[in-house]
Order: sequence, then structure tokens, then C-alpha cells
Amino acid sequence: MSHDRVPRKGRTARELAQKTGLSERTIRAWTAEPREVYLQRAAQRHERIKELRAAGLSMRAISKEVGIAVSAVHYALQKDQAA
Repeated sequence: MSHDRVPRKGRTARELAQKTGLSERTIRAWTAEPREVYLQRAAQRHERIKELRAAGLSMRAISKEVGIAVSAVHYALQKDQAA
């Protein structure tokens, strides 16, 4: 099934499900970005993490710069080493 993404406009899947009578799972499916878009955005974020680490930034500084948890930075860097 192909459909255009429906924006949540800051509302949670639970809020929208209660308002529309649909399931949370259906709301998440209708509002999720396409997989290709997500994977491209994730790859760009991963490259940015590697660049910042190569520039000498700490994991904490990288997490603040990229806007993700320190544990996510750690995971991305470990995943890169394993590859």
C-alpha cells in the first residue's frame, strides 16, 4: 500500500488515535516517513558523527551537536569500527 505521509503536527500517535478512532499502529504507519528517506537521513547523521569524532570532539560534545543521546553516538561509532 502506497500513501503520502500525513503530518502529526506535534501530536502523538495516541492523541490522534483517540481523536480519529483508528489504532495507534495505523496512525504510526500513516505518519511515518518513507524508509528510504529515513535511511538517507540516518546515513547523513552517521557521517556527521564520524566527521566530528575525527575532528577530536568527545562523545558528549557530538551528542549535543547532533542532538542525540550520548549512547546513540557511542553505538554509531562502535558500529562503524565493527564494519
